[in-house]
Amino acid sequence: MLSLRKTVLFVCVENSCRSQMAEAFGKILGQDVIESYSSGSHPSGRVNEKAIRSMRELGYDLSAHRSKQTDRLPQQRFDYVVTMGCGEACPNIQARERVDWQIPDPKHMEMKAFNVVRDTIKDKVICLIEKIKSTNAPIQIQR
Repeated sequence: MLSLRKTVLFVCVENSCRSQMAEAFGKILGQDVIESYSSGSHPSGRVNEKAIRSMRELGYDLSAHRSKQTDRLPQQRFDYVVTMGCGEACPNIQARERVDWQIPDPKHMEMKAFNVVRDTIKDKVICLIEKIKSTNAPIQIQR
C-alpha cells in the first residue's frame, strides 16, 4: 500500500536536543501525516539529558532515541527538511521543501528556558503538520 505520509527530516548540529524533540513531536502528533526523522551535522553520539527529562514531563521517552549523522538515514529524498537554526553547520540535504526555524540551542539553558524551547518546537511541528494536512486534503468537486 502506498503511504500518503510525508517524510520530514529535522536537522541540527549535534542531534541531541532540538531535532530530537522535533522528531518526537512528529511521531506523537503527526503519526498519520508525517514520517519523522532527525539527524545532525556533527552528532554528539547521545541525546541530551535535559531533552530526555523535558520530554519525559510530557510522557515521551526520548532515551530510546540515538544521536545520528545524516548518512545513517534512509537513502531517500525527503519531502521536508527542517533545520533548527544551525546556519552553515547544517548539511544541505535535498528535499522538496526546506525550512529553517531559527530555534536557539537550549543545551546550556536552565530547565525552565529549555522547556520554553521545547514548547516552541512543539508549536512549530503542529503548524507544519497542519500545513501538510491542508496541502494533502482531497479536492472537493462541486456538482
